[in-house]
Amino acid sequence: MATILVIEDNETLREGVVEVLERMDHDVHAAPGGRQGLAIFEEASPDLVITDLKMDDVDGMEVLRQVQASREDALVIMMTAFGSIERAVEAMQEGAFDFIAKPFPPDLLRTRVERALQIGEERAHTERLESENAMLRRDSAQDFDEEIVGQSAPIKKVLKRVRRAAGSDSTVFVHGESGTGKELVARALHKASPRADGPFVKVNCSALAESLLESELFGHEKGAFTGAHKRRLGRFELADGGTIFLDEIGDISPAIQLKLLRVLQEHEFERVGGEKTLSTDVRVVTATNRDLRQAVADGDFREDLFYRLHIIPIELPPLRERPGDVAALVEHFIEKLGARTRSAATTVTDEAMAALEGYRWPGNVRELENVIEHALVFADGEAITMEDLPPMLGGGKPDGGAVSLARVERQGLAETLEDIERRLICQAFEKAGGVKTETARILGIKPSALYYKLEKYEIDEEGEEDVAVT
Repeated sequence: MATILVIEDNETLREGVVEVLERMDHDVHAAPGGRQGLAIFEEASPDLVITDLKMDDVDGMEVLRQVQASREDALVIMMTAFGSIERAVEAMQEGAFDFIAKPFPPDLLRTRVERALQIGEERAHTERLESENAMLRRDSAQDFDEEIVGQSAPIKKVLKRVRRAAGSDSTVFVHGESGTGKELVARALHKASPRADGPFVKVNCSALAESLLESELFGHEKGAFTGAHKRRLGRFELADGGTIFLDEIGDISPAIQLKLLRVLQEHEFERVGGEKTLSTDVRVVTATNRDLRQAVADGDFREDLFYRLHIIPIELPPLRERPGDVAALVEHFIEKLGARTRSAATTVTDEAMAALEGYRWPGNVRELENVIEHALVFADGEAITMEDLPPMLGGGKPDGGAVSLARVERQGLAETLEDIERRLICQAFEKAGGVKTETARILGIKPSALYYKLEKYEIDEEGEEDVAVT
C-alpha cells in the first residue's frame, strides 16, 4: 500500500480518482486545490502526487515546483485537458514523472500509478542499497562459521567449498532448492574474500521485467525512457570493487543473457541510452533453483553463458538431507526472533523437537524459520510446545490458534497483527513457489499491495536478507 495525494478542483473527477486508488488498496488523501494540497503534502509525505495542471489558486506547475523543493525524490503525475498537453510536456521537462490526458479510463490510471510506484520503489531501494553498502564496509569481515548454522556432513562440505572459493575472483554458481540459503552463501563468499571491504550488491533477476532489469543492472542516462529524469547508476557500477549477487539467474531473457556475457568476458557495458563504455571490477556470484543444464538443452539459456557462470559450482543440500542440523537451527531462530516477537519462550519441548526433526521441510530452512516465528507468536510459556506448532506438524491450539489477550497486552495489537500478517504472507509465498503474482492471488490482494508488504517485512525468495542459516 502506498500513500497517494490527489489534487483536483473538479469534485466528480477527484472522487472518481480517489475511488480507483482506494480499490487498489492505497491510502489516499484528496484536496480541491493546490494550496490545500501542498499543506497535506507536508503533513502526509505521500509516495505519489496526482495533480491537475490548471487550477485557480495554485496551479499544477507550482505544485510540482514546491513538491520537488520539499522532497527531491517525490513522484508527480499531471492530469491535463487535451488542449494543455504541451504544458504537461513542459511539466515533465521540469521533473514530473508522467502526465495523463483527461478524460481517462480507470485502467489507464491504474497502469500509470503502478508504474510510477514501481519506479519509486526502485529509487528508494537504490538509496537504501548505497546506505547498506556503507555500513557493510564498516563491518568487520567476521568468520562466516558464526553465521552458517549446522555441523552435518553436507553443510561441512559447503563450508569447505566456500572457504576454497572465497580467495579467488572466479565466478561462483550456487544451486539449491528454494529456501536453502543461497544468499547467505553469497554473503559468506564476500565476507571471506579480499573484497570484504567493498560493497555487496544483490539483484533479484526474477522480480523485474526485462526493460527494468536492464536499467537495474547497467543503469540509464537521463531521458533514456519515460520516467528517466536523471542519470541512474546500475548495480554493476555500485558493486565496483566488491561482489554482485545475481539471484534467480535462470529467469533472465536472452537479451539480458547476451549483455551479461559481455560483462563477464570483457568487464564492460553501457548504460541504457548511453554511448560511453564503462568498465567494472566485480566478483560475480549467481544462484538459481532451476536446472540450467536442462535449460541449455531446451534452448532457453545460452550455453556459453552457462559455462562462464559455472566455473565454481556450490550445491546447497535441502534441509531434509541434513536433519541433524534442525535442533541447532531451531535454537538459532529462537534467539534471533525472540526479541521481535516478544516471546518468553527460550526452548522447545522434547515432543515438539521430535516433530520438527521428523518433518520433511519442503520449504527448507526458510520454512523452518517461519514455523519457529509462528510458534513464538503463539507460545504462552517458556517452551514451545506441540500446540504452538502449525497443523502440518501435528500441532495447533484447541481454540484454533487464536492469539491470547495476554500476548496482545505484552506485544500490542498492531505489532501482533503485523506478525500474523507477515506469517500468512510467508506461507502464501511458500505455497506459490516464490511467484509474486500467484502469491497475490492466494492472498486476494493486488500485486502492488503485495510488493509493498514484501518490502515492509523484508521478504524475498531467500527470506530475510540477514537469514544466517545454511
